Amino acid sequence: MSLKNRILSNGLASILQKVVRVVEQLFLVPFFITAWGAAYYGEWLTLTIIPNVMAFSNLGFGSAAGNSFVLSYAAGDKQKSADISKTGFYIITIMVCVAILVSALTIVVLDYFDVFEKSLIDKTDAIIAVSFMIVAQLLMFYLQLMESYYRAAQKAALSINLITTKSAFLIGTGLLVLVLGYGVIEFAISQFIVTLLFIIYYGIKGKKVIGLFKTHHGVKDNNILKEITTKGLSYLMLPVWQIIYFQGTTFVVRIILGPEAVAIFNTVRTLSRSFNQFLYLVEPTVFPELQYYIGKNQWKTARKIFRISILGVFILSIIGCILLAIFGPWFYNLWTKNELDLPLAMWYVSISGLIFNALWYSAEMIFRAVNQPKKMGIYGIIGAILSVGFTYAFSNYLGLVGAALGALTLDILLVILILPLGCKLMHMTLGDLFKHGISDFISLNHQIKTKLESIKK
Repeated sequence: MSLKNRILSNGLASILQKVVRVVEQLFLVPFFITAWGAAYYGEWLTLTIIPNVMAFSNLGFGSAAGNSFVLSYAAGDKQKSADISKTGFYIITIMVCVAILVSALTIVVLDYFDVFEKSLIDKTDAIIAVSFMIVAQLLMFYLQLMESYYRAAQKAALSINLITTKSAFLIGTGLLVLVLGYGVIEFAISQFIVTLLFIIYYGIKGKKVIGLFKTHHGVKDNNILKEITTKGLSYLMLPVWQIIYFQGTTFVVRIILGPEAVAIFNTVRTLSRSFNQFLYLVEPTVFPELQYYIGKNQWKTARKIFRISILGVFILSIIGCILLAIFGPWFYNLWTKNELDLPLAMWYVSISGLIFNALWYSAEMIFRAVNQPKKMGIYGIIGAILSVGFTYAFSNYLGLVGAALGALTLDILLVILILPLGCKLMHMTLGDLFKHGISDFISLNHQIKTKLESIKK
């Protein structure tokens, strides 16, 4: 299959994935509010900070092993690839065990200080539900390594479709639980069962797709172990700053403005970023091919893919911002059944971050593609800490509008820091991005038009 056809297949799969992802984020919210109430739902969002922390953490050692696997396989060193897989599985399993112990200790400490007693959710229900959600997230630690099998085999579209199927099952089981009137325990168990069955099938299928393990048997290599550990610690900075940002701002809003404000803040952030999900589909569409050509040392093709991606996202983000400004407030009231009071100023501040977020997120993929995540992690942590600080300060004086302003500062800072550095890693300047990117984009549009005209004939 040619590069264009693979990108098209990846794109179609990514579109479906993002549609399901938007549904996953938006569809269940009215059911949560109806079944549990706004305040109770806000408490659930606060309670799930712990499993959400676990969810971010799967970007660490799994990403380090997975990206090393793809780059090695693309370079033709299949035995090393098999060794990376074996060693990666070993260290990820260790991390899962460590995470279980840390999570158990965290729950014990929180219970000792009566944190669960202060929640609207029953203490026993909260502990059981959080435990199942944590284990479900820990199972996903293996996803990044398993996903690299599909990328290396240039079957990224299949991987995306399987993950999409899993998301659809999560939505379906979650909806069933809420409609039947069940609580947090049943909801958490349903999510755990779907995740467990998915990760088993996904791993088995991935090994069949790559076919490597029929001819090469990997061994645990101490040098590879050291390399993955070093890279993994750098990748861990990526989820760390996201934890600081997403959970930190949520926690600040809960402390200063109360549980109902948490529901408003998170639903506004979710809806205002809903269009981002369509922009984010650019990354899974082009990333497998971008990394593959970098591994093959074909930088000219890789740079062209990178430039078209950035400019395409920039144009789409402007369109998205306009649409959200016009139709967003109406849809928000419809979505939440007028149960939550949306400050319009907060809405416009929130959607203004769409353009900045889309740009730095698209540029960020190059750090993973070349397996050099350290600087991205450092910049992210600095930006997240500053953003949480601004959220705290602004919320005290401007309420929810201030919280939105504080959250916006992260996206602005990351664009300033990440975009130029991403260009440098691609061996080009920021000026080259726009100078050659525009011509690349025009050429691509011309090719698409020519292809469509030939199909019509």
